Amino acid sequence: MEGPDELQCPFCTAEFTESAFLADNNFVAVYNIAPILPGHSLVVPRRHAESLMDLSANEVSGFFGFAREATRQLLKAFNGDGFDWSLQEKESAGQTVAHLHLHIVIRRKGDLEETGDWYPLVEQSENTLLDSFSRKKLDNEEYRLITNRLRKMVSGGKNL
Repeated sequence: MEGPDELQCPFCTAEFTESAFLADNNFVAVYNIAPILPGHSLVVPRRHAESLMDLSANEVSGFFGFAREATRQLLKAFNGDGFDWSLQEKESAGQTVAHLHLHIVIRRKGDLEETGDWYPLVEQSENTLLDSFSRKKLDNEEYRLITNRLRKMVSGGKNL
């Protein structure tokens, strides 16, 4: 039976989980609808968990193992040579959706003016860019196209 948190959580909807480009029984990887940089994606547990602390030790291991595979696929798909992972818990840390999620931001040389420009993006407390609804969203067609290409690449091993 679903609790009230699950009923209101945007990550607990069928539409959200169906938009995954990579999935298993416990986790999904979804392209971010408002990416900071090309490749910006989320890894999310299927079951509603607000915190990393809500996962068992086995689930934590599965979560990060799944995130590693999603990152490997995104690096290939977006010709990345690095990545940032970020996980915020609670509003004070910049979390805007009360469901555990890990941001994967694929990096390439020269993607930001200075390599360290990543850190101020994460540290902004007032309008955190990493977990923000204020960034420009992809239109539905562009989002669908990227997600379908990622699914195809993951299943067939081809680059975007």
